[in-house]
Amino acid sequence: MSTRKAILKSFSSGSYTATVQLASSLKVYLEDVTVARNIPSAEMVAGRKVALIFFDEHNPKEAIVVGVYV
Repeated sequence: MSTRKAILKSFSSGSYTATVQLASSLKVYLEDVTVARNIPSAEMVAGRKVALIFFDEHNPKEAIVVGVYV
């Protein structure tokens, strides 16, 4: 399990998923990343910094957005 920083590119309130860009790469975008339900949708504004937890670093479908910060 590891924690990574990313930038929020878009958020879907219907499915509570996000598209994020990993902070370590200008070309890597992860789509349909699950967002923790304790994060209010009003906080999920494009351009915000987010914290991700990867349960399996080799499988991006195992990631979850766990926090939003400035």
